[in-house]
Amino acid sequence: MFSPYYAWARQRHGDGGARPEAHCALNVSLYRRPPGHSRYQRLWAMTERGDTQLQRSEAHLQIGPSRLAWTDGGALHIDVDEWTAPWPRRLHGHIRVKPQRLPGKAFALDAAGRHRWQPLAPRARIELDFDAPGLRWQGDAYLDMNHGARPLARDFTGWQWSRRALPDHASRVLYEVQCADGSERAVALDIDAAGRIHARPLPPPCALPGTAWGLARSTRAAQAPELLATLESGPFYSRSLLRDAHDGALSVHESLSLQRFSQPWVQALLPFRMPRRPSWVASS
Repeated sequence: MFSPYYAWARQRHGDGGARPEAHCALNVSLYRRPPGHSRYQRLWAMTERGDTQLQRSEAHLQIGPSRLAWTDGGALHIDVDEWTAPWPRRLHGHIRVKPQRLPGKAFALDAAGRHRWQPLAPRARIELDFDAPGLRWQGDAYLDMNHGARPLARDFTGWQWSRRALPDHASRVLYEVQCADGSERAVALDIDAAGRIHARPLPPPCALPGTAWGLARSTRAAQAPELLATLESGPFYSRSLLRDAHDGALSVHESLSLQRFSQPWVQALLPFRMPRRPSWVASS
């Protein structure tokens, strides 16, 4: 949905004439903070592939050399075979995600219901085993999905999202969208270990420090959390690590500006982080 090539195809052929299947990518971001260091090391891969490199079924998705598959035991296996950008470095390994529960409820993000978000696995276990780079660890995970009937920039100017782990294998999610018509929609949810979803009163909004690109960040909390790290910083998107001012719990936070994303200068920069490789042919 953030592909510059898809945006250019829509400009040439209109939304209906640009085929989403021709603009697919697996996005992988790895972060590591070495002992004794205050800054995170980052590896990023998001190579776009064409529809000839796409294979999919109900339980399987292959994009170029990387693939995802649900097993009979209910685990999601991800085989990663990618290269980082803009500086090429191999990313090769396996990820296994085992959800605890799969809530069935999806939430409309806009009044017309064109865009929906669903927390698939608010709490899960993850195992990562990479040989390039050499990494092996396991821990907690989170899995959700967005899907929509038309490009995001048609209906939104941006959003703020965060997720934190709670005791007893529960999760807390805040999702606030700024709609193109000037309205705002927000949900605050607690999801327990059994997958039950409980709506919470919305906390008051509070600002966070802007990014080096001048991107505004905000969240909702009774007291502003501490910004521990900016994991990703770009002209239209940031991913951050927050620490709650009350109990010290950690949250992953995302800010997105679709107004920035639509700017021509941003579209011109994106291929450096998201190259396109249309010639690779997937094996059967």
